[in-house]
Amino acid sequence: MDEAPSYTKQQLEKGRLLFCSECDFVLGVAGLDQLPASDRTEVAFAGRSNVGKSSLINALTRRNALARTSHTPGRTQQLNFFDLGQKENGQGQLYLVDMPGYGYAKVSKKQRREWDALIFDYLQGRPNLRCVFILIDGRHGLKESDEHLMTMLDKAAVSYRIILTKCDKSKKAEMIKIKEDLTASLKKHPAAYPEFLETSSIKNIGIPEFRALIADI
Repeated sequence: MDEAPSYTKQQLEKGRLLFCSECDFVLGVAGLDQLPASDRTEVAFAGRSNVGKSSLINALTRRNALARTSHTPGRTQQLNFFDLGQKENGQGQLYLVDMPGYGYAKVSKKQRREWDALIFDYLQGRPNLRCVFILIDGRHGLKESDEHLMTMLDKAAVSYRIILTKCDKSKKAEMIKIKEDLTASLKKHPAAYPEFLETSSIKNIGIPEFRALIADI
């Protein structure tokens, strides 16, 4: 099974130091004309509504309320930019981008079209976007909407990695099946990294490794 490789002490320390730096909310973007300058590396977090994007960003940055969390799916309705890293000339080393959740049925069709258009236009047109992390609920595995996003990223030649969330809430047998299905699916997607990472924001599972992964980027 193609799970994430282990990281050296040096890589883990590099990730720790990066995420010990300042991390500030910059702006929320509801349209592409509002995007900040593409003057630094950018990584984006995508996933179905209520998959745990905000909780994972808060765990990575060691902040309780940097990204707003909610039990109501579909709350994040814009691209939220966070500036991470030691500030030089007033700016950090990279942007973390919390994207609107997709695949949630209890919003209007008009809203879904607007959100999807913003997501897809951003992903295809951002020159400094180095990687998209597609968050998949570790209790449920890949859904049709995830596969749709993966296919779009393949066509746009945008690199992406799968991050499994809420893995502490899955039974062992269920997780084995989900990982087997995921491994098979990733082989069909040319822009996907073959490895994936298991995480839990609550129990800090995979969080140091995720920081190291982002620091390497």
